[in-house]
Amino acid sequence: MSAGLTSPTSPTGQHMNLPTRSVSGMTEMDDAIPDEDSSEVTKLFHERLQAWKHACGYIEDYITATEKLHSQHSKEYEKVLKTVSQPLKEGHHFDQNLGGIAGMFDNIRSNTQGISTSNAESAKTLKTAVLPIFERLHTEIKNKTKELVKGAGKGAKAVDKARNVSQKHIEFLGQHTASFDSTGGTIKAAEDPYILQRQVYHRLNKQVLEENNNRDDMLAVQSNFYQFEAHVVQTFQSGMAQFNQVVSSQAEQTRTMYGDMIATTQRIDPNFEWNGFMHRNNGILLDPNGAKRTVENIAFPNQDHRSTKPLIAGSLERKGKLFKRYDTAYYVVTPSKYMHEFKTDDDFAKDPSPENSLFLPDCMIGAVDGNKFNVKGKDSSKGAMSKLSMSHEFAFKAHTPQDAKQWHDIIASVAGVSNNDAPDSTPSSPVIASGSAEHAATADPGSIGVAAGAPHDVAAMTTAEKEAAGYGSEKPVLETA
Repeated sequence: MSAGLTSPTSPTGQHMNLPTRSVSGMTEMDDAIPDEDSSEVTKLFHERLQAWKHACGYIEDYITATEKLHSQHSKEYEKVLKTVSQPLKEGHHFDQNLGGIAGMFDNIRSNTQGISTSNAESAKTLKTAVLPIFERLHTEIKNKTKELVKGAGKGAKAVDKARNVSQKHIEFLGQHTASFDSTGGTIKAAEDPYILQRQVYHRLNKQVLEENNNRDDMLAVQSNFYQFEAHVVQTFQSGMAQFNQVVSSQAEQTRTMYGDMIATTQRIDPNFEWNGFMHRNNGILLDPNGAKRTVENIAFPNQDHRSTKPLIAGSLERKGKLFKRYDTAYYVVTPSKYMHEFKTDDDFAKDPSPENSLFLPDCMIGAVDGNKFNVKGKDSSKGAMSKLSMSHEFAFKAHTPQDAKQWHDIIASVAGVSNNDAPDSTPSSPVIASGSAEHAATADPGSIGVAAGAPHDVAAMTTAEKEAAGYGSEKPVLETA
């Protein structure tokens, strides 16, 4: 039994003790379905990896072209310049100030223009020693992209799916709260706005879990991304250093120009590009110190609609049909005139569907006897199958006589029939336990123990009707009467 079960409350009594409903003291409520793209951060990092991949590709192309240049001498150097003549793809990801990757490529373009000589041995060394460094880096960036797509991308899809489910149930609640206002509260038990609202909370809880899990994944990606970029920059530096060693044996002018290239590359701070990226995208990237979302801070349409507020709610004990013992459950009387039974008042552990639902205008309620009272009617919680169910007498026991009186008054205000019959402590039967034929003949057919309108001729009743009415071991006595 959930610890949240409490004594019954109603709008006329003390404030309802339902968890997660109170919004007092809150200054701002989150939207149930945030107006944001859950994959926005993933797309940003994916685009940034593409930028690094293309930057690495530029360097690979450059070294390859340089290797060819050393074989074909100065007339082939124009091809080398063409490999870096175009602006970087996704160039907005790089800082355009001096000291960054964009400045490094500007320096490469200017120095490449001045290189005029090379030789075959330099070409061979470039091809076998320098180029593989950037090829391996290129592969690392591709693998990082795949890791991002398979990991964080999957989480974003899960968030979108959960939000779609929540949105569907919020719209469903909106439809039936509008129907409640237009039809005067006569709706099906499964479409009771109170139940629909609790089901919305259930879906929102799952949605928030997916959102927070995705957020944690993206924070993990974001926190280690700068380390990966530092590795990329350092690999650039290492590769370019070896490149410089290859070309340093060339003419003085070639050594000077390539020395300028490596000097520019080595001056790049490993965190320079990352810090600039963080500054430019401060409004998109996640705040590691930001608070996580909670269901308590979420507002959604019709959250406080009057049809979702129970007339009374709390724990009662109900006598079982077979073992005749009292078991405690959570009960609610809604503005839709239903009395719902739940195992618990917890909306999050599982989807809150009622175990029993009594449409009170079709029910009959007996008098209060101490802390006990009876309600007779059909369970409407099974939908269309409820029409085939038999009427049953539900024996309730409250915590105190005052609680029983409170429950009885509210149920009687919406019940179809009320009488003054007190609950019987013995099993319900149209015949008193003494077996007196005379008493059986004078028994009140309108008693709470016998369904109103039930046939008085026992011989004309079906077996199912006899069992539902409580006829069993007393059958010979009834026939004698």
